[in-house]
Amino acid sequence: MHQDIRIEISGMTCANCVGRVERILNKLQGVDQCTVNLATSRAAVRLDATQTDPAAVVDAIGGAGYQAIMRKAEFLIDDMSCAACVARIEKAIQRLPGIVEAVVNLATRKASITFLPETIQPQTLEAAIRNAGYTVRTESHYPAGQSREKRHERALAALTRDLRLAVALTLPLLIIVMGPMISPVFQAAMLKLLPEQAWRWLEWVLVTPVVAVAGRRFFTQGWAELRHLSPGMNSLVMLGSGAAYLYSLAALTVPGLFPAGTANLYFEAAGVIITLILLGRFLETRARGRASDAIKKLMRLYPRRARVLREGEELEIPVEQVMPGDTVVIRPGEQIPTDGAITGGSSYIDQSMITGEPIPVEKQPGAEVIGGTVNKTGSFVYTATRVGADTVLSQIIKLVEEAQSGKPPIQQIADRIAGIFVPLVMAAATLTFLIWLALGPVPALNYAFVAGVSVLLIACPCAMGLATPTAIMVGTGKATEHGILFRKGSAIELLARIDTIVLDKTGTLTRGRPELTDIHLVEGEENKVLALAAAAESRSEHPVAQAILEAARARRLELPATGDFTSTTGFGISARVAGRRVVIGTQRQMERHDIDVTTHQERAQIFASEGKTPLYCAIDGRLAAIFSVADPLKAGSREAIASLRRQGLHIAMITGDNRLTAQAIARAAGIEQVMAEVLPQEKAAEVRRLQGEGRRVAFVGDGINDAPALAAADVGLALGTGTDIAIEAGDVILMSGDLRGIVSALALSRRTLRTIRINFFWAYVYNIALIPVAAGLLYPIAGMLLNPMLAAGAMSVSSLFVVSNSLRLKRFRPPLPARA
Repeated sequence: MHQDIRIEISGMTCANCVGRVERILNKLQGVDQCTVNLATSRAAVRLDATQTDPAAVVDAIGGAGYQAIMRKAEFLIDDMSCAACVARIEKAIQRLPGIVEAVVNLATRKASITFLPETIQPQTLEAAIRNAGYTVRTESHYPAGQSREKRHERALAALTRDLRLAVALTLPLLIIVMGPMISPVFQAAMLKLLPEQAWRWLEWVLVTPVVAVAGRRFFTQGWAELRHLSPGMNSLVMLGSGAAYLYSLAALTVPGLFPAGTANLYFEAAGVIITLILLGRFLETRARGRASDAIKKLMRLYPRRARVLREGEELEIPVEQVMPGDTVVIRPGEQIPTDGAITGGSSYIDQSMITGEPIPVEKQPGAEVIGGTVNKTGSFVYTATRVGADTVLSQIIKLVEEAQSGKPPIQQIADRIAGIFVPLVMAAATLTFLIWLALGPVPALNYAFVAGVSVLLIACPCAMGLATPTAIMVGTGKATEHGILFRKGSAIELLARIDTIVLDKTGTLTRGRPELTDIHLVEGEENKVLALAAAAESRSEHPVAQAILEAARARRLELPATGDFTSTTGFGISARVAGRRVVIGTQRQMERHDIDVTTHQERAQIFASEGKTPLYCAIDGRLAAIFSVADPLKAGSREAIASLRRQGLHIAMITGDNRLTAQAIARAAGIEQVMAEVLPQEKAAEVRRLQGEGRRVAFVGDGINDAPALAAADVGLALGTGTDIAIEAGDVILMSGDLRGIVSALALSRRTLRTIRINFFWAYVYNIALIPVAAGLLYPIAGMLLNPMLAAGAMSVSSLFVVSNSLRLKRFRPPLPARA
């Protein structure tokens, strides 16, 4: 099957670019013809869809150094019911030309499609889903402001209405049918009230609204599935309950058509099947709402109104009307409406829902604040910088929704199985019916009918479709509560399988800024020496100078006036401070000023062996102190690495620092393997080298400088700080920047994957094991044949187990909670 696709390409500037793209695409297996036009920046490609697909073409263009322009569309599909629906919709979309990726999620009822806008339009995608037999809507089709929570509430309300009707009519129906079987007295009382035939007609009166009104969703959707030759759960329910209803109606109205003893009524089976499945769907939908609690909690973080200063007047306005540049007033206990930077006042702010850190963070003028976080004690004003969809909270919500809509590899396999499972079940039900009809005891038709309908009902693949997405929804939501963002659902499975973690040093393992760690005093008073040194360094912009200054400020030392400042790159500085000559720097700097340090070199070497930078400080020509400056480990780094090693993971550190410093830091952190003196552009190559050894590698970096290595790893974990989130860099974002978040992310991903496996085991083994029981395997042994009502109940139990098992993830507690 051939496809003609057109692609807009950005980055082409000349004829050489055109030739390069054409050569690369024409070499791609499955591409029959390719022409590239520089003037229009477009490529026309004819490809064999059996050998390659648009995604491979897009990857090839990216590999050539250019960018294929793609778009993403999201559609809401409310009437999906099982894994077969997912497989069917994906297949219908993927048949279209220009589809790069199509992911359909049963739990979120959403289809996310990445496509080439030059080849296909969203209207065509929408039409394809409709032609597959489903109702499709975009977000804009819903009333303004109607969120996912509102849509969920509406679906639950409709199910509640139908379930109430079904229960109200099915209960008296069961009493009419089962009462005479249980009690002869009850049967006699019924016959006194009405003749037997009238009761049979009353059964029909009671069950018809259950089938036609409460159960209409199964029939409309089931018929659409059969019409498109792609049966799913609704088809099985429609055939099972519809067969029971029509068989009974024929037995009631034209009993003479049936062999003797077979004109029995199964109206109660039809009613109970629909009622039980509606009950299961109701409980499942309610549970799925609990699975998406994380999104609801995040949405509720947004305050409704904001207090802003405009033209000197304080106004209270809806938060939607806050504009970038507005001055916002915050009082104690209030939620912060948008992102911004403090311009006046200070306070402590609870950022736990964003970063996972439970301890409020102090904020001074100049500090950034995040919309949705809670002000604790003080009052302040800030300038709004990001509003609406641009805020950190909005980006987090978008990331969580995308992750919940994603599909890990394990689910893709399940969807392919589900695509053929339902037709096999229908074939098994037909075969069961024929075998019982041919070989069953008298009345054979009754036995054949009961066994065939039971097989149809017990094997519904609803649980299979929910096995992964419900676990992913709960897992990603729970991760968000602890400051961990999974950008896609597949990252959970990939992270759970890794065996090697590579940590960048600066800013990841360490704090990323030098600090004064030691003062070895030679002569004088320590605070006076530090004050003179800090005053001298106050004219320097060097990070080491800033470290000495910060140490003096922490001790609240008063710094004297400084003059005659000189800085020599690679040596150090000198200055006149309060009438005294201060010289700070390396041993070479001391030698230049004829200051003898030979008797104190041993101390400097000890500092160097610990990964610290030694600096000599001389006052008036005499050595006064040796400072050591280092980039210290982050709090919790040793604890996190020790925990990871106990789990059997191989830990490596990668850095551009010299080997001596790198080994000292690694020793302090408890890391065995060190890759030192590695340039930034070489980090990705080191990751690929480890992968070449058969390792599954997770790379942890700051998400900006380490982007190539993060992309090369099996899983990239980017450290953020709550406001500076490297969204595009990693597959997983640790918002607090605390390495203990790696331990939590790993533990949660492994538990989520284990939950998915349990779900699949239950969904498949349970369904497959019960098909022979429904078909009558126990009849020769125990004389027992499964009633269709019990089969419908068993199917609902399967789905409920899967959802309930996924909800157990809500009890997850991080092994090493991140702390501020």
